[in-house]
Amino acid sequence: MSTTREFAAVILAAGKGTRMKSDLHKVLHPIAGRAMLDHLMAQVDALSPSEKVVVVGAGREQIEGAVEGRAKTCLQEPQHGTGHAVQMAEEDLKDYSGDVLILYGDVPFVRSSTMDMMLDRLHQDDAPAVVVLAFEPDDALQYGRVIADEAGHISKMVEFKDASDDERACTLCNSGLMAVKGADLFDLLRRVDNNNSQGEYYLVDIVNIARDDGRHSAVVVTDDPGEVAGINSRAELAQAEAQWQQLKREEAMTAGVTLRAPETVFFSYDTELGRDVVVEPNVVFGPGVKVGDGSIIKAFSHLEGATLARNCSVGPYARLRPGAVLEDHAFIGNFVEMKKATLGEGAKASHLTYLGDTTVGAGANIGAGTITCNYDGYFKYQTVIGERAFIGSNSALVAPVKIGADAIVAAGSTVTRDVADGELRMERAEQSVKPGWADRFHDTMKKKKAEAKK
Repeated sequence: MSTTREFAAVILAAGKGTRMKSDLHKVLHPIAGRAMLDHLMAQVDALSPSEKVVVVGAGREQIEGAVEGRAKTCLQEPQHGTGHAVQMAEEDLKDYSGDVLILYGDVPFVRSSTMDMMLDRLHQDDAPAVVVLAFEPDDALQYGRVIADEAGHISKMVEFKDASDDERACTLCNSGLMAVKGADLFDLLRRVDNNNSQGEYYLVDIVNIARDDGRHSAVVVTDDPGEVAGINSRAELAQAEAQWQQLKREEAMTAGVTLRAPETVFFSYDTELGRDVVVEPNVVFGPGVKVGDGSIIKAFSHLEGATLARNCSVGPYARLRPGAVLEDHAFIGNFVEMKKATLGEGAKASHLTYLGDTTVGAGANIGAGTITCNYDGYFKYQTVIGERAFIGSNSALVAPVKIGADAIVAAGSTVTRDVADGELRMERAEQSVKPGWADRFHDTMKKKKAEAKK
């Protein structure tokens, strides 16, 4: 989606977030592997904004680092309310005359379609001074109220603490999000005072000021109150995660994915699953996972930064780390870990294996207990295993090393040199046989144990 109108986004993120009780700034806490601020910015970016300004305060260095190169920042210090926060963006928007969307970094799930709806309402024939996004929750609690007529024209905006009983009876609640023409915004803000119970400059007062000027403002209502849910505590963060995961699960199943126990599967913001993928219980997808059509992810597996082609099988109890690639019909079994490794078409690593910095050719078979020894304490090295090679159980391949096509590495081998195509390599210590030694050992130890009990 993209709007044809020029607009700037002002994102408020100056609050201290004390209820989160964290050294990490509130808006940088992740939901589905992505900072809540980044969830919001992704929706803004879908509309191709002319400018993005993030208002920072407490923990400013963290946010400045997180948005560097993607948005401007301005400082609100001290913090005297939401109206004062938006005023801080005036310098960054001094040469800007388009529309302005006012958003909140801790309200991450606002859809680009909703933002576009707000901008569209701002330009309808009745030309509202301000467009306010409202919602109707099951319990209005202590949200600010929007008093509006049936046409959506706002007669008053009021914070809960300053509202009368009749005003509190209204169930239309203010989300805090607004759309305003840039030519109006800062003129209105300069006329906001702090004559209220909190002694702060409320952003909502620009609606009342415009009304006093003889201009009206309009309300648009989201059809999903969860879209404007703010996150201020760990409990609310967990609720937001649960909300996001439930939506993602429903989306996946609608698209043709089978989830055996949906409530136990956890996705990341960018997880991509193909048609007829099957996901068994207790699977976690970290960021950067793509799974091709017809693949199966078995129970208790963890995938991150991995790419699976068609008809692959993973797990149970498998771990795919960043850089893991499975080509068509590749098979990863239980207790197998891959990192920066490619498993070729039809290749297998069925159990108890570590493949790191490795390329495995098509049709190769990696026996149980095989490890690629890719790290010497300072540098990583590559292992290359050819097509149709067979690696016997409990083998250690000490990189850098190359195993040729159709080669066989005997079970229990430690391979430190390249193996040629079609070659058998057996690297084992010579077995020593001492007849009767074990019987004598057991007799001696039993006597010692008996004497120790006396």
